[in-house]
Amino acid sequence: MSSEVTEETVQGPVCKFQEGCHRVVPCVPGCGASGPAFAVMSTDAVLTGRAMSSGEFLAGLIANGQLETVGRPDKLPQDLEPDVDPVVVQRIWDRALAVGLHAGRRSVSPERYRDEMDRIAGLYERAGFEAMGGTVSRSRRLVAPEPGVHPADGEQARGH
Repeated sequence: MSSEVTEETVQGPVCKFQEGCHRVVPCVPGCGASGPAFAVMSTDAVLTGRAMSSGEFLAGLIANGQLETVGRPDKLPQDLEPDVDPVVVQRIWDRALAVGLHAGRRSVSPERYRDEMDRIAGLYERAGFEAMGGTVSRSRRLVAPEPGVHPADGEQARGH
């Protein structure tokens, strides 16, 4: 092991924050790593890393779903929609993905979204979208019924 003499070993740590240091812990009193700008930068970096990791996880789930819903790998090219403008396909894909993820979250524990589903059903119905409002109301009654009410027909549960 070499005992090389450097500026740091003679004077102690030298703050290099202004030159782009990315320390998580301040190196010396007054280090830029302890200021508000560093807090924003480090929070941004950590949360971006988390989002990227989650994005990779979701990409795996989407790829899994693509094959599960199409059935065989040789059918995957149909998802490219070669006869449709790629910009339109991407816009549809993005919207369908957002709707699907939203619905998937609600399907995990629909009872937590009882009030939201009632509110959405009411918004649909007031806007004249009777069928969509009715569909949301029916789903809400089936998966998030009022306590003590039979979900299929609104009758009081009789314990059977």
